[in-house]
Amino acid sequence: MSLDPALRSRIESILNANRVVLFMKGQPTMPQCGFSAKAVGALQDLGVEFAHVNVLADAEIREGIKVYGEWPTIPQLYIEGELVGGSDIILQMASSGELSSVLGLAAPDRTPPRITVTPAAVDMLRGALADAPGASLQLSIDASFQPNFQLVPHDDNAIAAESNGLRVQFDVSSARRAEGITIDWVDDIRGKGLAIDNPNAPKPVQELSVRDADDRLRAGTITVVDVRPADERAIASINASFETFDGDNRARLEALPKDTALAFLCHRGGRSAQAAEQFRAKGFTNVHNITGGIDAWSEDVDNAVPKY
Repeated sequence: MSLDPALRSRIESILNANRVVLFMKGQPTMPQCGFSAKAVGALQDLGVEFAHVNVLADAEIREGIKVYGEWPTIPQLYIEGELVGGSDIILQMASSGELSSVLGLAAPDRTPPRITVTPAAVDMLRGALADAPGASLQLSIDASFQPNFQLVPHDDNAIAAESNGLRVQFDVSSARRAEGITIDWVDDIRGKGLAIDNPNAPKPVQELSVRDADDRLRAGTITVVDVRPADERAIASINASFETFDGDNRARLEALPKDTALAFLCHRGGRSAQAAEQFRAKGFTNVHNITGGIDAWSEDVDNAVPKY
């Protein structure tokens, strides 16, 4: 299939203008397929700046890039105008250190993490391995610290750690995130299955009562962020200093030190919980949701605050 000259020129203009380009589905902040998400994660883990093209927003590019590089799937990574490959190749090159070399970056740290696998977990995992001769257990931990176990082909060159005689393989990024983890098998109120205690994972969003929020706000030990739009705040707001997402404020807040104590507030606690989780996912470790929102504040802290 031939490529329209005008479309070829568009693609080449993009490649010429950017050293590293990822053709993907969605945006880096919100990938629209798992393969694109993995590719983005690998590049972000390396700390490399890259341009992206959302092929879902450009049907011509979506089909044209497949013809241009003679590569049938999305995502596609280009470096210096040359096709590197799709998601699997990107991950393999990132894990081996080859991608860092191509990008002119320092070789990644391949030190195996220190892990603990309890005897109960070892028994269960060995049972799974017995049904898959030649396979090894691989643990991936994504940027949100969500773990994923898989049975994969044994790789003598993989980053691997051992505990109680059980070997676990890791990719480069997961190895860093796995330092100090404990893998256990549980059968209790939490359910039945593998459970991972990861000391590196950001702490979950904590609920904070309106009274405690008021005390900490006045003591200067927490920053309250009212996520509601200006028209709602005009109806009812706390009688104290607070931040908002107006204008460039959100970007400024996201640039604060990751240990900044933040408490999010909305009407009844729903939107603030979402905002708090978004900040937690960005690495903030001291994040709170004010339970009940401005309605609860009116009832329990300041009756002069109107309810709506």
